[in-house]
Amino acid sequence: MTDRPGKIVCVGRNYREHAKEMGNAVPVEPLLFLKPSSAIIHSGQAVVSPRLTRQLEHEGEIGVVIGMPIRRATEAQARAAIRGVVALNDITARDLQKSDAQWTRGKGFDTFCPIGPEWSGIPDFASLEVVTRVNGVVRQRGTGAEMVFSVPALLAYISQVMTLEPGDIVATGTPAGVGPLIPGDTVEVEVVGCSSVSNPVIAEA
Repeated sequence: MTDRPGKIVCVGRNYREHAKEMGNAVPVEPLLFLKPSSAIIHSGQAVVSPRLTRQLEHEGEIGVVIGMPIRRATEAQARAAIRGVVALNDITARDLQKSDAQWTRGKGFDTFCPIGPEWSGIPDFASLEVVTRVNGVVRQRGTGAEMVFSVPALLAYISQVMTLEPGDIVATGTPAGVGPLIPGDTVEVEVVGCSSVSNPVIAEA
């Protein structure tokens, strides 16, 4: 993927065990938030830990790339609009996320959205597996089958609110196992068989 998306739409608490580990209830409807496209980096580029946070964390996710405009779509229409899949890391300043009434600051710093190369096609999302490793050690592992809301259901829901446009990315939620990152770490997110992204973590200069 070379073009910067117009928007990155993210879904919170879409894995029951992750909601549980954060002490939150599972939403009755998808919980949406946005990350700025300026947060995007690619494999090999550094995640910068800001001076403003003391609790930087990884969130490995399956990212879905939109291929055609959809507005008020059905699940079938939403599925047909998918262009591909990317590995995505929803880097989060957890302390800032918790202290603010909304999540823009905690999720929106530059370098807070590593994405891997795009795998083109529409896979069987239920069988897709996402794995997060820190310094080679597995921290997170989950499949699309464990999502509270399926990928087509998420896209259809989002499209009731906003038009999804070609190149937009939807981050579909993170499985349990989110944890800390510190300068010197290397964090990798892999959507098995499709895409991966690996990034060193450095301190803000």
